[in-house]
Amino acid sequence: MLKLKPKFDLDKDVVSDILRKEASVCRVKEYFGAVDACFLNIERDGGILFSWKGAAGTTRIGKYDPNTRQNKLLYTFDKLVCVSSCSLNKEETLLAISLTQNTSAADHLDPASKCLTLLIEIHPINNTKVLKAVDCRVKVQFLDSGSDRRSVLESHLLLLTEDGYVDLYHVLLARQEGYRVVVSNPERLSRTAERVVEDFCWIQWDGHTQRIYYLTRQGGSEHRCLPQDKFLLRCVQFHLSHHWETALELPLELPPNPFRTVKFINLGFDRFHADRPGCDLVRMEVFTSRIGSMCVCYSQPRPDDPELTYTVVLVHKDCSKTFRVRLDRNQLTTRQLHPVFIPTGYYILVYLQGHFLHCVNTRQQEMLCHSLFLSGAEAELDLRCHPADVAVLHAEEESVCRLLDLNGGRIHAAEVNPEFLLQILRSDAPSRCPGGKTEPQRLAALHCLQVYLGNDPKLELKIIEWLCDNVNTFSCFDQIQEFILGQFQQKDGGPRSPQIRPILLFLSCILFYLL
Repeated sequence: MLKLKPKFDLDKDVVSDILRKEASVCRVKEYFGAVDACFLNIERDGGILFSWKGAAGTTRIGKYDPNTRQNKLLYTFDKLVCVSSCSLNKEETLLAISLTQNTSAADHLDPASKCLTLLIEIHPINNTKVLKAVDCRVKVQFLDSGSDRRSVLESHLLLLTEDGYVDLYHVLLARQEGYRVVVSNPERLSRTAERVVEDFCWIQWDGHTQRIYYLTRQGGSEHRCLPQDKFLLRCVQFHLSHHWETALELPLELPPNPFRTVKFINLGFDRFHADRPGCDLVRMEVFTSRIGSMCVCYSQPRPDDPELTYTVVLVHKDCSKTFRVRLDRNQLTTRQLHPVFIPTGYYILVYLQGHFLHCVNTRQQEMLCHSLFLSGAEAELDLRCHPADVAVLHAEEESVCRLLDLNGGRIHAAEVNPEFLLQILRSDAPSRCPGGKTEPQRLAALHCLQVYLGNDPKLELKIIEWLCDNVNTFSCFDQIQEFILGQFQQKDGGPRSPQIRPILLFLSCILFYLL
């Protein structure tokens, strides 16, 4: 169903380079020490922040640039530290880092471990300022300046804490001696902080839109013990001026205490506080795209219930769809309790390994036959890793998302495979959808192909060939009419390729004659 294209490999793109640099530092031909490289964060420009254990007991922070495919050393701690969160401003003059106060690799940190949050000047003085020292997890994230100039003398930093509040720091900078960039108000940083969010149990950062989505209990924290909690999903929009406003409030009805701990989504990767898969009552994520869609997806599995329930809220359509799939609980492990939600433009893929793949159309909410539901061998995505170890990375492309294999250290671009959809159109095999109806599945495949055609006239001709071979074959839909309507209702408002228009006119004449 998906085509996976490799975009990044931690071992090939980073570790091999680290080994060469450590060999140079140690003045040896080859370095054989364990570097223990790991992901920290992925910024809006696609830059990947990572850390590794350097020679002589140091911890180094680096950045991989996907455009130049080069690695850059940003900062070095002179001892081993546990980096739980990290962010770099766009001008690469400031580094925000959150450290857990535990340097023993054998110990597993509990939520009460002390966290130290630092603001570091890296161009080039390396002065540090302590922003917070608290007994809970802290996530850091710089806002994007919206400018390509390297002379911007202000940065804006979000601090998100496990205690359930978010602060926005406004950091003013000064240039010295022509090239040194330093914090101009280090003693007043705490006074610049604005409280953006007061209380949350789940929060997601969307770097491309510069938004925060967070879940809070309706009526405040005093209602935490109610048997049925009502929640509000709020959206905070940050503007280029770095002013912010609450842009959306969406009521949701969820089970009480849906999360075992506070959830941070798209806010980096913390190897020292890894969440245990399947322990939460709810898994939730918000997806937006430039085509104007916004979907809130969440699943609510129950170990004692043979049905998995998941909901896709189409905010742009002002409606929601709840689906229930009966599962074989004997083949379901704890790590498989929640499905993975994968956005691909107009579609949301709901994937539960070994069970099903549901391709949900986010434009045609009234016509469920436009959504593909696959099971068995056809539902496998060939991820080559367990879905619980996959992080979905948001991308600006409309039909492509990126999947990060946390254990393997690889990133793949994933998009719908048109050849797979063509096989569904051409197949005479037994039904692929519940109830023994093959026609809705073929209509769904045709509709999906219309979205993912791109500028590929060869693929268009294959569809036309299938149409000509199946005139008057189906009873529940007119495939020629569906194709013509789809061609004239593409994202850009017209047919994708000019050479197809004569064929469309020809097909229109056939359709008129048949009617």
